[in-house]
Amino acid sequence: CIMASQWLLGVTIALLLGVSLGAPLGAQSQAKVLDAESGTQARSDIEGYFAQQTDDNIITKMEGYRSDHDDEFEFDHLPCHGGAGESFKLACESVSFHMRNRGRVVPNAKFPVHQGQQKKDQKLFTESFIPEQSRHLDVSQDTSFSASPDKTFDLHYADGSHLRGFTGNSVVALGDYEAEAPFGVITDCNSPDFNGVDGILGFGLPHRSANMPRPILFAITEANPDLPRKFSFYSTDTEAEVVLGGYDPASVSKSMWYIPAMATNDFIVGVTSLKFGTSQESGAELLKFKSPAGQKLGMPAILDSGTSCLVIPGDHGGGALANVPWDDFAKNWAKHKNFYMTVGQQTFEIPFSSWYLAPTEQTCVQPAPEGMQGLLVGDVFFREYVVEFDMTERRPILGIAPLNKFYQPATKNTLMEVDSFVAPKTRLSIIKGAQVMFPAEHDDVLSAVDRIPIENSMGTQYFMDVDIGSPKQRFTVIFDTGSTVFGVFTYKHKLPKDVKNSLPGYYFSQDLKQAPQVEALQVAARAQGVGMMGVYGTSTSGYAMLLAVNAIMVVSVVALINRRRRRTESLPLLA
Repeated sequence: CIMASQWLLGVTIALLLGVSLGAPLGAQSQAKVLDAESGTQARSDIEGYFAQQTDDNIITKMEGYRSDHDDEFEFDHLPCHGGAGESFKLACESVSFHMRNRGRVVPNAKFPVHQGQQKKDQKLFTESFIPEQSRHLDVSQDTSFSASPDKTFDLHYADGSHLRGFTGNSVVALGDYEAEAPFGVITDCNSPDFNGVDGILGFGLPHRSANMPRPILFAITEANPDLPRKFSFYSTDTEAEVVLGGYDPASVSKSMWYIPAMATNDFIVGVTSLKFGTSQESGAELLKFKSPAGQKLGMPAILDSGTSCLVIPGDHGGGALANVPWDDFAKNWAKHKNFYMTVGQQTFEIPFSSWYLAPTEQTCVQPAPEGMQGLLVGDVFFREYVVEFDMTERRPILGIAPLNKFYQPATKNTLMEVDSFVAPKTRLSIIKGAQVMFPAEHDDVLSAVDRIPIENSMGTQYFMDVDIGSPKQRFTVIFDTGSTVFGVFTYKHKLPKDVKNSLPGYYFSQDLKQAPQVEALQVAARAQGVGMMGVYGTSTSGYAMLLAVNAIMVVSVVALINRRRRRTESLPLLA
């Protein structure tokens, strides 16, 4: 009994001990499991933390890179740089190319225009350039002049004009500002359009060619930080002025409206509508886009004082249009009708009095050359609107306002302070695709502008004075908002010996002014894809080759003219 009791007690104690011992063992196992789970979670948390840190670092670096390369991202996004597709990019490039290579076309009163008359094709000039009618830079009298004869240029234009020269550097004075600046030293010219003038002054954006000097306005504003890199142009039928640093508010009758350019290298905007009629509501639409996307972007257009007239598509605009604008204009042609051009949701009227020159009965409207998929808006527009060209940012900005026809343009260089109305850059910066115009913002700080007189030749060609060198030598040059070229003439045979020896030999063996028709035909042949080697020579075989090549080129030009005449129904135009 005692033994049984002891056995039962032992079992009971054992059971009790088992339970009491079993509990700690289970807790330890559970703790181990919990520890393992905690460790996994910790590792997961740590990995997540570092992953987040890595992501944050990557994002920070990406944001930093984006900040440092904002202009490149913006460049890629712009419609003319691929942001609106390859076809629109090509259209922009075609307009830029034809604007830069258009030559200078001046109205010709010998060809009055009447409805139904066949338009006149552009004629190749036969007159010579007469150097004696122009002033020439005398580099021997300029103590600040230096030459870069390794930077040569040969500029060919669509009208057959040819300018040849090299880059020089000297002190250049424009209005009340001056700076050390590069410019073109023109040694040869074949175009009679330059007879009586001393060179050309372009205010356009920088040229892609490494051998072409940067536009003069860039050098002037870099040397004078108080002068913003922008200018405006005012023109009536008889008077004109250019204003450095902005625009004079007194020169406009309404607020200036601004729009960012669709490219960084040209002042290209999108024209979404072009109507022709007695009113905007009843006018015939000349730009009938095939798609809503095309309507949203519009046709690329450049406002260019170097173009006399309004140049509109003579075909389907590379497939973007369902109609041919030139044909519809010809069909609806009548006196006392106006153009209504829409840019950035704002409509600008080009009245009959601006595009039709009554004294000579000339129509200042022209079909675009083959391959150009856009518009050039020339002097017919500038006679109605003040245009401001703002280059203070990498993406240029264009401002447009109706001009005040009672405004008196400057008759001498005038530096003055005016109320400052500027482009609303914050709002303009958000515009990526479809363009929208915004009105100017008033700045409480007065701005200094420099008003420079421009000689106005019948509202179709403009001239201004520029001083070069130490001491100053004055030149009267053609002013052109679209060109990037700034150059004046010099006599190549009077250049210093070291400069002459550094220039290519053909600079002296060829004389462009003696063969204007040959040069013009060469350019026409290039336009048709005809290869051309040098034809200058004095041997009998050289002359024979010259005659043969000329004959081939004449045939090519005549074929081109006949083809264009068959292709278009046209009115007599002022090219």
